[in-house]
Amino acid sequence: MKATFRHGVHALLMLLAVTFSLSVQAERKLLDQVVAIVDDGVILQTELEARINTIVGRLEAQGTGLPPRSVLEDRVLEQLVTESVQLQMAEKMGMRISDNELNETMANIADRNGMTLAQFEEQLAAEGVTYRQAREQIRNEMLTSRVQQRQVGNRVRVTDREVENYLEALEDRGGNLAEYRLAYIFIEVDDPTNDQAVEEARAEAERLRAAIANGRDFREVAVAESDASNALEGGDMGWRTESQLPSLVAPVVPDLPVGEPSRVLENNSGFHLVMVMDKRGGEQKQVIRQHKVRHILVRPSEARTDAQSESKIRDIYQQLRDGADFAELAREESDDPVSGSDGGNLGWVSPGQMVPAFEQAMIEADIGELKGPFRSQFGWHILQVQERRQKDISEDVKRSEARQAIYRRKFETELQNWLREIRDEAFVEFKGEYAKDTPTEEEPVS
Repeated sequence: MKATFRHGVHALLMLLAVTFSLSVQAERKLLDQVVAIVDDGVILQTELEARINTIVGRLEAQGTGLPPRSVLEDRVLEQLVTESVQLQMAEKMGMRISDNELNETMANIADRNGMTLAQFEEQLAAEGVTYRQAREQIRNEMLTSRVQQRQVGNRVRVTDREVENYLEALEDRGGNLAEYRLAYIFIEVDDPTNDQAVEEARAEAERLRAAIANGRDFREVAVAESDASNALEGGDMGWRTESQLPSLVAPVVPDLPVGEPSRVLENNSGFHLVMVMDKRGGEQKQVIRQHKVRHILVRPSEARTDAQSESKIRDIYQQLRDGADFAELAREESDDPVSGSDGGNLGWVSPGQMVPAFEQAMIEADIGELKGPFRSQFGWHILQVQERRQKDISEDVKRSEARQAIYRRKFETELQNWLREIRDEAFVEFKGEYAKDTPTEEEPVS
């Protein structure tokens, strides 16, 4: 009897275990059901739920209200459809994101948010997203971005006339008005009619200016020495546009470099110092150091080993030391056909324009000095810096920024058109509860 009972319990437990296992498998199967077929790919229920969870977590963290669940599901599913089309494009183009590149991107994202990778992972978990899910999402975003750049970037053109129109419109809107973050020191004169008191105050102001110019912190001096009402705030005047500048400092501030104290300013109440702590907007001068340089290149080839190339460049160097003409040797011997035909001249070279080895030698060279021989990725060089100058590239930068702004605006418009095109051209079939009542364009009504 006991044996029969034990066998019955055992059979019941086995039945329950099988039933539970089938239930789990059914649940797992239900969770992993296909919700859409997109060209050669599919979207799973788990992908949809994971993306919804990510978006809900982000919206809740921002304090943004959520739409009805059905609306959210439809919008997220459409997002996944468009993303799937682009990822399949990337695969056909042979695009890949390596693990090293992805790891570096994840680290950069964490760093930009002021977190370590461990803290970033904790933050993701708090939003209901695993680190693995986040990695794959970032990988997908990187791939779709590259596809978009290749497919849409070729459609966008920015003309010089568009740049001119943009700058003119910006000027008309006052877009070039600068704002200045100012700090201020005031040395008061109790009796302006007392010459001795005035001179003592002037001397004090000059002393403080000299101390600041020699490295003492302006705000520290303001706290300790200024008679202004904002002294305990380090003399901070906040952000001011040119039209909001006090009349005493208005002629001085626009040309005052950031971080340098003004000359001592005087009015009936006393003596004043002002410093531009920061500047935004407006036309800020951007000056770079350029080098007028020429060079001779000897490049290794199938017919000439690296050692033979080094031997040849050293022979050329000795000829130059012995008085040979640089331009003539460059025309005869240089393996850089463009500069060689012009006597080795590279013209005015800006920072970042040359490979690191060349740029370093160029920076270190005295004017007129023969620098080399040295090796770069292109071969063996001798260079000579003929002149140096400071070049104001503010206008070039302004035009470049305008061109980029126009490009981004046109790219965004063209991107939306392209996304609609690829969505319309894709074969999309929704499944289960997400099936549409009407067929897509790819499923004509019979």
